[in-house]
Amino acid sequence: MRGGAYQRIMIATDGSEFGKKAVVTGIDIARLSGAKVYAVYVVTPVAYTARDLGWVRASIENFRAEGKRATAFVEEIAKAANVEVESVILEGHPAEEIVEFAEQNGMDLIVVGTLGKTGLDRFLLGSVAENVIRHSKIPVLVVKGEKSR
Repeated sequence: MRGGAYQRIMIATDGSEFGKKAVVTGIDIARLSGAKVYAVYVVTPVAYTARDLGWVRASIENFRAEGKRATAFVEEIAKAANVEVESVILEGHPAEEIVEFAEQNGMDLIVVGTLGKTGLDRFLLGSVAENVIRHSKIPVLVVKGEKSR
């Protein structure tokens, strides 16, 4: 971080409705600080056997297309706010890829959304946001998503 303002902000998105609040929050921070935004989506690896190869390829292409839609949403919000944005699609385990990209590319802040699950739900599903917080050396802003009513 230079001069107390954020210069490079990563917004990790999964394309969900819950993550949109994190996108808007991250763009607001970038607009106020004059930062460039990096919209990051991570394609999760798919377990497969040799006979499932065609299905795996189709699944990965589907996930990449979802990543393009998710990062396009960030681009749309950023451009409307006059914020410079660059989209990046990574492949691997989300928390690991987010932390690694942020550290290797000099991010000043990571913005992630969460469902705000607690108890058994969080234990069973795990939490990308929680793992990013645990392993990142870079400040992380977690924005709790809102459930539709």
